[in-house]
Amino acid sequence: MLSKKKKIFILTGMVALLVLTGVLNIVLNVTAGNRSDSVNADSEYTDFFAAYRVDRTASREQAMLYYDEIIKSDQYSAEAKENAEKAKVALAESMETELVLEGLIKSLGFDDAIVTSTTENINVIVKCSELTGTQANQIMQLVMTETQRKATNVRIIPTE
Repeated sequence: MLSKKKKIFILTGMVALLVLTGVLNIVLNVTAGNRSDSVNADSEYTDFFAAYRVDRTASREQAMLYYDEIIKSDQYSAEAKENAEKAKVALAESMETELVLEGLIKSLGFDDAIVTSTTENINVIVKCSELTGTQANQIMQLVMTETQRKATNVRIIPTE
């Protein structure tokens, strides 16, 4: 069995990898945004939304594999396995919520949307140059209804 310090070290390492993935995603998106103007705006939308989804999927697959490894291994304590199972379920629930919200937002007439969910906040990135008050309110109501989060914990970001 692993000592408590080793467990903390492993979990800290996993969190650091997730943070690193997020930072790399931002850096790569900024770099992609600085490309020459010969790329049209529509492909930039596609590149951002597609690239984000690819990065998010890869990061989550890595996390799921990590949790599976802990759950299946005999090297970890029952408590570590239970924590990994809980984290895996929480991640799966978060993924499902984000997918549902993205579909609902697209049903409002937006071309694309990305939703990210943390334990406290929900971020919604919508493909449009600007949002009207009515559109922002529709998105806010969807998010609040689906997640039971307060409006202060929801951020809606339009992007071109």
